[in-house]
Amino acid sequence: MAHPQETREKLRRSYIFGQMSLEIASAQAGVAFATARRWKKEAQDAGDDWDKLRAAHLMAGNGLEEIGRAILTGLMTQYQTTLELLTTESQLPPGERVELLASLADAFNKAVAANKKILPEVSQLAVALDVIQKLSAFVAEHYPKHLGAFVEILEPFGKEMEKHYG
Repeated sequence: MAHPQETREKLRRSYIFGQMSLEIASAQAGVAFATARRWKKEAQDAGDDWDKLRAAHLMAGNGLEEIGRAILTGLMTQYQTTLELLTTESQLPPGERVELLASLADAFNKAVAANKKILPEVSQLAVALDVIQKLSAFVAEHYPKHLGAFVEILEPFGKEMEKHYG
């Protein structure tokens, strides 16, 4: 299936300027990961090195604080994408869903620890995420039949909080 040039440009922008992983950028652009990899390689062969541009864009930002924000933004994008997959992947058992949530929370907590000194607001996010992680584990252990509903509610709640806290 041929994709319009706008799709390729959207993928490129998301990867370079949005600091998304190629996997997430391809999913958001609606193309297969293999296609995204091929486009990136074709661009590199033509002299358009997405990785160099991505690094340059990151470095040209507002210093260390901007890099910390970019890292957390990328992680949160992956977190949100995984939550969306969890709500649509009904064949995953509740235990696997919780395991994925716990793994994401762990990665986020590690990134928070690394960024704590340069991003003071991260401390608040870490507490909030820890509460959500513990609540999801509690729901999985004590109310496993409600885990699907919990995940379904969590995504729009996150979007609502994003409106308030940016």
